[in-house]
Amino acid sequence: MAAVAPASRRSVRLVVVAAVTLAVLAVASLISLPYAVVSPGPAVNVLGTVPLNGEDVPVLAVPEGKGYPTIGQLDLTTVRISGGPGYRVTIFDVVYGWLSPQREVFDVDQLFPPAATAEQVQQEGAAEMRDSQGEAAAVAERALGLTVPERLAIVGFAPGSKAKDFLAVGDVLLSVGGVAVTTGDQVRTELQKVAAGSTAKVEVERKGAQQIVEVPAYANQGRIVLGISLGITQDLPVPVTFNAGSIGGPSAGLMFALSVYDKLTPGALTGGAFIAGTGTIDAAGRVGPIGGIRQKMYGAQESGSLWFLAPADNCPDVVDHVPDGLRVVKVSTFADGLAAVKAIASGTGSTLPTCG
Repeated sequence: MAAVAPASRRSVRLVVVAAVTLAVLAVASLISLPYAVVSPGPAVNVLGTVPLNGEDVPVLAVPEGKGYPTIGQLDLTTVRISGGPGYRVTIFDVVYGWLSPQREVFDVDQLFPPAATAEQVQQEGAAEMRDSQGEAAAVAERALGLTVPERLAIVGFAPGSKAKDFLAVGDVLLSVGGVAVTTGDQVRTELQKVAAGSTAKVEVERKGAQQIVEVPAYANQGRIVLGISLGITQDLPVPVTFNAGSIGGPSAGLMFALSVYDKLTPGALTGGAFIAGTGTIDAAGRVGPIGGIRQKMYGAQESGSLWFLAPADNCPDVVDHVPDGLRVVKVSTFADGLAAVKAIASGTGSTLPTCG
């Protein structure tokens, strides 16, 4: 029998090793790991437009005759998350996340509630976005000297709640059992006067009309509930509409507020500068910290922004991680953010406080 040459044996071994390696890589690519990788997402100019149903629509719109033309950019920044409910992350995604300075790897439970579904995560993000937009517009309009009343509204329903057959998201709660309510605590107090299995008389305002509906009440963990989620809605003197697409979460509040202020005042607040930023905002105008600040700074850099407004509480995550060419300004309130944009527009932005 003819002998196999050493070179041929080496070739066979190489082929076998390559085949085994490919098989291992193929299997590895199919294994889902309990991690989530956060990377930079797109930046969206709130003063610009986004595609919607085949046409470009304004991200921020106000009634005709109420707004002013402007220039420059006020970009909200976003992140992409690979992994989590409904999404698979592989070993290759995780390793790339560890190696890239623009990405971070987290245990899934650090970012998402245990057993949460993709639908629940999306719904929560959308609700947070709606709340953020309302708060932002209210803060901006109050800064312009306008009065913005707030009222209690339905923002969602518990799984299996029968209340959704009688109430609707957006209904403003006026009274429960004939007693006027303006806070969640008042609603909970009045519901304890209702017997489980009976109905509560709830007065709501829907599309400008008031009506009383009988809503089934039930016991949950020793308390009488209707299975509704409540939030605050603002009666804006100047109606504002946002078209942010599929972006969710509360972190665009500061940039929304600055954009509304710019749109409702003559001239360009930015002076034509490209400014990005992030941060939640509450009714008092306080700017709160957010997640993914490092990735959002890289997203701002990629969009062409030279300036980035960051919540002061995020400064520990900013230091030593600022991308080249980006100047980060720390802000604690809407007033801080407004002063920063005006300083940038006037050419004195170099005097603004940074994260150190």
